[in-house]
Amino acid sequence: MNRMALSLSLAAKLRWWEFALWACLLCLPFLLPSHALLISEITVIALFAMSLDLILGYSGIVSLGHAAFFGMGAYSAALFAKHINPDPLLGLAIATAVTALLGAFCSLGILRGSDLTMLMVTLGVALILQELANKLDFITGGADGLQGVVMGPVLGYFEFDLVGQTAAWYTLGITLGVFVLLRQVVVSPFGFSLQAIRDNALRAQAIGIPVHARLISVYTLAAALAGMAGGLQAQTTGFASLDVFGFDRSADVLLMLVIGGTGWLWGGIVGAVVFKSLHSVISAWTPQYWTFWLGLFLVLLMLVGRERLIRPWTWGRRA
Repeated sequence: MNRMALSLSLAAKLRWWEFALWACLLCLPFLLPSHALLISEITVIALFAMSLDLILGYSGIVSLGHAAFFGMGAYSAALFAKHINPDPLLGLAIATAVTALLGAFCSLGILRGSDLTMLMVTLGVALILQELANKLDFITGGADGLQGVVMGPVLGYFEFDLVGQTAAWYTLGITLGVFVLLRQVVVSPFGFSLQAIRDNALRAQAIGIPVHARLISVYTLAAALAGMAGGLQAQTTGFASLDVFGFDRSADVLLMLVIGGTGWLWGGIVGAVVFKSLHSVISAWTPQYWTFWLGLFLVLLMLVGRERLIRPWTWGRRA
């Protein structure tokens, strides 16, 4: 048991190259001040992608409506800041808690039926929430979006600036904290039980793993993290609109995991960086046909093999 505990403890620690990479990422707002807003946007969707990977890559739960939690977090944080308290960290905690409750409720539906049932339930929840946000325009602003969201300084000292440096460091700091937390989760006995359920739920149940309780727990955690990502977006942009619930947002985050890979925490980060960088560069070059070139890149990625292009240094190492 002591040897196993030591092995898990070592696996949970960040490797030297991860320390170096995170140090570089945290320096980016200073090194590239003109791209601080883009860095903030990429960091938010990287956190969103990690939350989806937690249920898709580690637990085998398929979802086409993960944007439901992202959108709920965005509106929760924006409404809290506008009507109650503009403190960013407090608002982020509220957004995370609200989406955790929503995720716990929705998890009861995904436990029944096949993968197709899961797809339809998750997609249906996102569509319902989008329509509610549209109809309750006296609260959400409807199609015009929730405007006039003004955030207070982070930790009472760091004001959000127009160039986005504070927003970039704020989102990078939160995402780093979540990454470290998730590293502890995925290499824990809880994380390995999720992978056993993903591989064969019946066999996992036969050896005594509480399958339903595990799936409810991980789905609630993933929903909370997606809501945190949505809350970060609303806070750093000062705006929340109906598109946060859109199907294209759920589809985009799935594409990021296709690019970066599922079942390892860096997959969402790599996918977000590659996807948004390609989007930014190609759309500036050819705004009308950027989706064609992105599609071509995805086809080549699948034909050549993701591991050969993106992460040869991680062969044989997961987490």
